[in-house]
Amino acid sequence: MRAGHVAAAVLAVVTAAGCDTGPRPDLVVEGTAPARPYGGPLSVPTRELDESGPRALRLASGAAGRALECDGEIFEGSGPDGWSASEGGGTPEEGLALHFDMDQSDLPDHGYRVERRERDRVLYSYDVDGRTKAAVVVARDQKDRPGWGPETNASCDPAEFPESVAAAEGWEVWTDRAGRRVPVSRLHSSSGAEHCDWQSARFLTLAGRLYARDPEGVLAGLLQGPYHARVRMPAGARDTGYHRAGRRLWLTDGKTVLYVRTATGVEAWPRVKDGVGCA
Repeated sequence: MRAGHVAAAVLAVVTAAGCDTGPRPDLVVEGTAPARPYGGPLSVPTRELDESGPRALRLASGAAGRALECDGEIFEGSGPDGWSASEGGGTPEEGLALHFDMDQSDLPDHGYRVERRERDRVLYSYDVDGRTKAAVVVARDQKDRPGWGPETNASCDPAEFPESVAAAEGWEVWTDRAGRRVPVSRLHSSSGAEHCDWQSARFLTLAGRLYARDPEGVLAGLLQGPYHARVRMPAGARDTGYHRAGRRLWLTDGKTVLYVRTATGVEAWPRVKDGVGCA
């Protein structure tokens, strides 16, 4: 789990195999074909690298990664996963539903359109303004994987999805000075996890650094300094231009404290110690 990201969605899609409940009715919709549909192969060899980053995600996600039309870099991507003989779906749509039953990813779990259909593979895409932002390739009768099931999947940054979709997955997307949505790979916030009794806290990740708002002291010992609900804005602080829901982010050169200006004053959010997480 990424620092500060607490998934809010409960995946309700289940396979039809082995039970009476089929895929949710809105899992696949008719949709409208994009202006430039994916024309490459659906069977693309995947490769897992011992590293992270866009290149590794593209290699791991095969055709799904190639089908994306992101404004920025690919955000998630992975290759084949296994299932047993009793789990494979009888139709491509059941194979798509199996992906969401198996994988708690940040992909939207409904609203997909058939972009390409071949004899043994189908490309499903989730489109925003006519551009593919998430893709899943399902395949039939893969090695040791009978029936229809997921082969590769990939998605763009959650900031490229509608606000309701990003929020359903627990992402709080911020806006820059020009009104553009900021990629969550650079900046995002989220509430603390209830199962760790951190729900009164709020976390914010900026450029890989994790900060926290801790009004009730539930993160005692986990922060590099104290949280202050009201402080003076330091003379050397600068406005980052990032804002969300009446909060604006300010930084100093030290970057050990993030200053949040609100309508009632300025708060000081300290950095979280390295390695801190909620299991």
